[in-house]
Amino acid sequence: MSYWYQQKRKCQGPASLKNGDSFLYSLSASTKRRAERKKEEENNMKKRVLAMVLTTCMAVGMLAGCGGSSSGESAGAASEGASSEAAAAETTEEAAGGEAAASTGKKGTINLWAFTDEVPNMVNQYIAEHPDFGYDVNATIIATTEGAYQPALDAALQAGGSEQPDMYCAEAAFVLKYTKGDMESYAMPYADLGFDVDADIAEAKIAQYAVDIGTNSSGQVDALGYQATGGCFIYRRSIAQEVFGTDDPAAISEAIGGGSGSFDKFWEAAQTLADKGVAIVSGDGDVWHAIENSSESGWLDADGKLYVDPARESFLDISKNLTDNGWSNQTQDWQDAWFADMKGQGSKPVFGFFGPAWLINYTLNPNCGGSAVGEGTFGDWAVCTSPIGFFWGGTWIMANKNMDAEKVAAVAELIHWITLDCTEDGLQYKWANGTLYASGSAKDAVASSTVMGMSDGSLEFLGGQDMFEYFIPANDYANGKNLTPYDESINSLWRDQVRAYASGEKERDAALKDFKQIVSDNLGIDY
Repeated sequence: MSYWYQQKRKCQGPASLKNGDSFLYSLSASTKRRAERKKEEENNMKKRVLAMVLTTCMAVGMLAGCGGSSSGESAGAASEGASSEAAAAETTEEAAGGEAAASTGKKGTINLWAFTDEVPNMVNQYIAEHPDFGYDVNATIIATTEGAYQPALDAALQAGGSEQPDMYCAEAAFVLKYTKGDMESYAMPYADLGFDVDADIAEAKIAQYAVDIGTNSSGQVDALGYQATGGCFIYRRSIAQEVFGTDDPAAISEAIGGGSGSFDKFWEAAQTLADKGVAIVSGDGDVWHAIENSSESGWLDADGKLYVDPARESFLDISKNLTDNGWSNQTQDWQDAWFADMKGQGSKPVFGFFGPAWLINYTLNPNCGGSAVGEGTFGDWAVCTSPIGFFWGGTWIMANKNMDAEKVAAVAELIHWITLDCTEDGLQYKWANGTLYASGSAKDAVASSTVMGMSDGSLEFLGGQDMFEYFIPANDYANGKNLTPYDESINSLWRDQVRAYASGEKERDAALKDFKQIVSDNLGIDY
């Protein structure tokens, strides 16, 4: 499970899990109903994907290869007669879909695949505001839990046909698979959608890290996002006043070495805070996300062997120092104690957290212990520059190059509105200003710095601070060239060994050696 998914699912803390999968960005009363519809749609889509895979396999006489790609599920289903049932269901649904399109006067249906309802909701809103849009949109939403989304998406892309995805989403944890990896060949370059890519990116001022991640192995842009996930340091104003004599973001940036490219002053500040009985961060995970996505290189070298970047190796010592010096509360991100620190109810006060704007809106805010100034820690927060540049999470949007030719213009219209439209009518302006939906929504940092520059990013939660003042440059500091398709798995193994060293269970060299061996044993990556 990726951290990006976890923050969506746990954004309101452990209590929110009582509502099942209501981990989505929209916190409206209809969340539970959407989750129920999503589960039903997921089950239906699994049947359709199964039918398409089996039909394709029989058509080309490649039953053996197809069975292997679906982990035995398709072969087992066929032997039990499930394939005929799924095919019948698919035929019925296709007929119903065609009748529905005809009855509404639409040209057809665009198939959109996503792992939350965020992008589908955006598209629905666009269609509601543009009644002349010529297509219906059928959204398939499959959560990333237990690795369900990627295999289903892959099978649907490979199967082709009328049910294939025309648009699909990928998050930071696995997007490289679809822009530079095994599934790259299915993505349509944005230039083929009719975009003047370089000019559009320049006009919107899209951060380079986001462009790098969405660029394929031939140098063409296949994917862009709508959200900016460059990170800042988010701190408690009251603690800043007590310890440093000011809560001014510029002064606190200076105190922690903001923009210096070094953690030296941050550790000096950590000791100053510790002398006052305050932890500078909740746990080592708060620092890890900054370390991970600021390193020069990723987990693999040019030969595909495991490589531990010096910045990432330094995390061993950072975690140990956080523990030994009392600079943290030794929590683990997404656990109860981590959430408790957000409302000031941990073992000792915590000064701040590293993160993008989504951490403010969907994690800190719901877990601050209040909803108005004076309640919990609401209104006692501010944003300043991180010592090092990093990003954390994000969603990239792609088009299927094998879609029906008549759909290309419509898909291009949707993708451009989401990723590159920097006018007041674009998705990003409405997303940044919290005006996308009539009921209102949280203000969020967006991919376009042009849009953030013409938007109001002030939040009552931040004491009225305009967060865009700091998140715009934060995106420029981030590095998008250190990702690999194995990050989610390797990160988990790495952090296990780091915790073992920090807690005194292992020596440093042993933790590093065991990490390399475990990666080799589990992922087949040599070192």
